[in-house]
Parts: sequence; structure tokens; C-alpha cells
Amino acid sequence: MERTFVLIKPGAVARGLVGAVLARFETRGFRIRAMKYLQVTRELAEQHYEEHREKDFFGELVSSITSGPVAAFVLEGPEAIAVVRKMMGSTNPMAAEPGTIRGDFGLEIVANVVHGSDSPASAEREIKLYFSESEII
Repeated sequence: MERTFVLIKPGAVARGLVGAVLARFETRGFRIRAMKYLQVTRELAEQHYEEHREKDFFGELVSSITSGPVAAFVLEGPEAIAVVRKMMGSTNPMAAEPGTIRGDFGLEIVANVVHGSDSPASAEREIKLYFSESEII
């Protein structure tokens, strides 16, 4: 079994999409091992998007993720990272296939509803940013 990190972004939380997004993962068979609702601080946002620090859009990413509450999850299941990424769809919601989370709910590229880890190393790093070991069941 593999674990991955998923974050439902502020715009999607404000639109009341947490249940709809989470239901897709649960229906697919993923187990929720941890979840929390939180306000991301600037410091946490900068750590979260560390790999984009030198890119032009870094500030926009940080501003977006700190603009309101988020819902963070640790999901577990077979090939969780790859399957969750496929379920999310293309980063650009306008290019995302219908039936994917971003294709069905996404409005713009920065506020694209959901974030999911893109590799085992990212999953481990992101899970540790948002959850202590004692919070993971």
C-alpha cells in the first residue's frame, strides 16, 4: 500500500466541494489515514511550494493557498500517487478531461481545486509538513 498527500485548495473549500472531492477518492477505494481543516500560513505555503521558489508564479501560488482554509488528507491505497494524480486530471482545468476532479470542478490553473503529491519523495515530504506521525491512523 502506498500513501499520498492531497490538499483541497481554498477556492474549492469556499465553493463547498470538500465532500464531493473526498467522496471520489473514497468511492475509488482509498482509505483516509489522516485529515484536517486548516489555514495555511505563509511559512508553510513557502515550504509546500519550495520547488517553485525561483519561478515567476511562486508568489501567486503562496497567495492562493493562504487565501482561505484548506482540507488536507493522507490517502492510502494501491499505487495511490499515480491513481490520485490521474483522478485529479491536468493541472490546467481547461485541458483536464471531463470526469476528472479538475475537469469537472476546476476554474483556473492556480486555483485548480486540488493538489496531490507527484512522487513518493514529495508525498513523504508533504505529509510531514502537514501531519505529525500521531495524527496518521
